[in-house]
Amino acid sequence: MNRHEVRVADRPLRECNQAIRAGIESGQPVAVTDTRSRHNLGIGLPAGAEVHFDGSVGYYCGGLNNGAHITISRNAGWAAGEAMASGEITINGYAGMSLGASMRGGLIHVKGDAGPRCGVSMKGGDIIVEGKIGYLSGFMAHAGRIIALGGADEACADSLWGGEVWVAGPIESLGVDSKIAQPSDDEIEQIEDLLASRGLDNGSRSWQKIVSAQRLWHFESRDASAWLMI
Repeated sequence: MNRHEVRVADRPLRECNQAIRAGIESGQPVAVTDTRSRHNLGIGLPAGAEVHFDGSVGYYCGGLNNGAHITISRNAGWAAGEAMASGEITINGYAGMSLGASMRGGLIHVKGDAGPRCGVSMKGGDIIVEGKIGYLSGFMAHAGRIIALGGADEACADSLWGGEVWVAGPIESLGVDSKIAQPSDDEIEQIEDLLASRGLDNGSRSWQKIVSAQRLWHFESRDASAWLMI
């Protein structure tokens, strides 16, 4: 299959993103090369686009994704997939902090570890991390699922409002107002089916499902001292 190639190097970022969009409009998959960990690549890509970043990328790659299928061959900096609505992002290396921040839908799959605040303020969608998620992952999330196969660092799911954090592996500590709930067999089957669809078939995992303890749902400023004691 023919591909439209875009070389980043030291070109102006606006020019790079315009070239990526031109390739998408041609109907071809787009290969982005010589990425040099540049920031803000591939923002707001449309449904049907297929874009491959050959190398590591910087901050906000794939942000505001609106249905594109994006792959990153190495690592991604802060907030990959920030505020994405739909589509898929696959990161074959490691992801920096705030992966999927405020995302509303779609799927992000990280083959390595993810940094702190993974899924911060997420409103929907799924994040799969084959490695470990950093501290404060799931912080103030409202919906969606974070699925970590390699454990979780401190303050996991701190101030979680809604959604779920699934962890197979050790959890360093839970954050404020979160608790471990017993998952049903149907819920576990849904998670395992999703993982199997990504080539991660393994029926022997021991899952911990973290949800909101709901004590902050009715927080009032006059109760600040009580909140600090949670």
